[in-house]
Amino acid sequence: MENSNIGDRIKDLMAKVDASSEASLQDASAKVRDLFETVEIPADLKEQILASHKAMFKGKKMGLVAVRSSATAEDLPTASFAGQQDTFLNVESTEELLDKVRKCWSSLFTPRAIYYRVTKGFEHSKVKLAVVVQKMINSEISGIMFTVDPSSELPHIIIEAGYGLGEALVGGKVTPDTYVVDKFHDKILTKRIAKQSWKLVRGKDGECEKADVPEEMRNVQKMTDEQILALGEIGRNIEAHYDRPMDIEWCVEERIMYIVQARPVTTLSSNGAKPNGKAQDHGLAQSSKVIVKGLGASPGVAGGPVRIVSEDMNLEVVKKGDVLVTAMTSPDMVPAMTRAAAIVTDEGGMTCHAAIVARELGIPCIVGATSATELLKDDDKITVDGGMGIVYEGLVAPKEEGKKAVVVANASTPVTGTKVYVNLAIPQKAEDVSKLPVSGVGLMRIEFLFTSYIQEHPCALIEKGESKFLVDKLADGIAMVAKAFYPRPVILRTSDFKTNEYRDMEGGEKFEPHEENPMIGWRGCSRYVSDSYREAFRLELKAIKKVREEMGLKNLHVMLPFVRTIDEVRKITNMMKDVGLERNRDFKLYLMAEIPCNIFMAEEFAEWCDGFSIGSNDLTQLTMGADRDSDILGKMGYFDERNEAIKRAINMLIEAAHRKGCTVGICGQAPSVYPEFTEFLVKAGIDTISLNPDTVLSTINTIASAEQRILLEAARRTLQ
Repeated sequence: MENSNIGDRIKDLMAKVDASSEASLQDASAKVRDLFETVEIPADLKEQILASHKAMFKGKKMGLVAVRSSATAEDLPTASFAGQQDTFLNVESTEELLDKVRKCWSSLFTPRAIYYRVTKGFEHSKVKLAVVVQKMINSEISGIMFTVDPSSELPHIIIEAGYGLGEALVGGKVTPDTYVVDKFHDKILTKRIAKQSWKLVRGKDGECEKADVPEEMRNVQKMTDEQILALGEIGRNIEAHYDRPMDIEWCVEERIMYIVQARPVTTLSSNGAKPNGKAQDHGLAQSSKVIVKGLGASPGVAGGPVRIVSEDMNLEVVKKGDVLVTAMTSPDMVPAMTRAAAIVTDEGGMTCHAAIVARELGIPCIVGATSATELLKDDDKITVDGGMGIVYEGLVAPKEEGKKAVVVANASTPVTGTKVYVNLAIPQKAEDVSKLPVSGVGLMRIEFLFTSYIQEHPCALIEKGESKFLVDKLADGIAMVAKAFYPRPVILRTSDFKTNEYRDMEGGEKFEPHEENPMIGWRGCSRYVSDSYREAFRLELKAIKKVREEMGLKNLHVMLPFVRTIDEVRKITNMMKDVGLERNRDFKLYLMAEIPCNIFMAEEFAEWCDGFSIGSNDLTQLTMGADRDSDILGKMGYFDERNEAIKRAINMLIEAAHRKGCTVGICGQAPSVYPEFTEFLVKAGIDTISLNPDTVLSTINTIASAEQRILLEAARRTLQ
């Protein structure tokens, strides 16, 4: 620019740009880029470029190269400048190389780049651009890797992979596979396999062209597990080298992995806030109909009228507060994106351009939402949950202002080795309760949904042909809690009504027998396996599957109450499998431990579950033979979880379960009432304690104190 004396002319053009006008940006960009086309590259620089190009191939036949732009502001690695400058692939001749280098320089002044700098407050002269010339890799598989989850900021490595050259994936034109790797334990946590029907390949003339993916390869995993883990290790090394989370582009040719780009992840925060200062919002204020699902690429919740756009449209049609919906992302859409309340795309992955920019701007974004442009219509009122990847019909209702139902933790809340969960019955309280410093919900009782939302016996609803109503109502209530706590786990206990409680529901008398002692009667799992109630339980399972699969709330897990026999668990496991619910890394099955047989046969029950949760109320009742509803026995002290028999039973369970690799928690009342009982549980080695919301903070202190005492006593024994 200095050699050709075009710097001042560019400065004048930039001073006149109106960043709010699409036409002004386009006009200024065209004039600046024309200036670059009219001047020659200085002779000495041209000589250096050609000499380096020749040296790349070390006397071998000259091959193809990629000519790529790399821009940043001085001393400012916190802005991404993602996708704003041009990249050229399959460059062959020296003349073409020089032309593409010049075009990369001029791409510092694309409309999107000009707009980004103006709105971010960067001086045009302060942004530096390097042109990187690399050997062209003819990618069989390519993709992107984040060394931290850019949405949740969890220590997970996110890998996206697709067939062919990476431009299709980066540009959001195809939806990639997504693999999540545990950064510290070197294991694959989840896989999301996407269908890919076409790929970008090198054409005969050197240009990129589309090619069909063979039918048998379209729906399969793009990388092997070994490749995924190997790439994750490379990502860890790159992050360690730069000492910061990194955004990496990679590709594979003839089974060799190449890293072609690495830059800092620029959208992270230290306190969970988005760059615009808004806290992440993982849940809606109310349940609503799901219209579209995709991949949650930028968290937050926002709603507005739909505005469907394409690359050839005048993007000024997108007004402030609209939800921008497009088939595929384009860097040229940045000005329109900043006006949008949220973004939804048919294609793309977590690391496509739109996702990166949306996160940086703090705009909720969903990518890979197949058929969004067909299912959504202009002016439809919708709500986008960018954390969940779900589009809801209608707008979110304003959240109620007023006093908080729960006192949240402050900076002095101690960290405990024993995980602390919370018990929750009322979904409407979930948002407030979720602010507590807990690891999730240890017990969500589904009974409240029946009594408050449905108020009719499930068998009566089935008889009337209203099974779908039951499933939908249950799913809405469950989802309200799972959203509020996402991504923390929510353990849902399936129904445990007694016959007298069911009889009180509308239509219940027809389906419920009379029992002298319902407390130890037809309840829990014995209901699920009986012919007269099996279908009602299947509807509960379908509601759970809907929440996990259709609503995308994979943090929901299941707990079975009142399990009397192994045969019950076997039959229920088969019922769950028939519905599509099977235990895996993402879906856990827990059993309530509340009957003495659960203690005596803990190792056998452990073969069928991932963990136990002690129901101290029923365990005390059935161990002591004391009706927990009896005022007489209660006053006489028989119903007390602190009894030595109960403590021995709990010790037996923890030891047996741990031998089989199962966790043990407690969700009964006792830890919320008796601090000394909490101390006993910690010493016994319990894994989790689930508490009533109002006792969480005080009990955390009790747990921390007990853990410190155990360490102190161990140290004293060592000294002795």
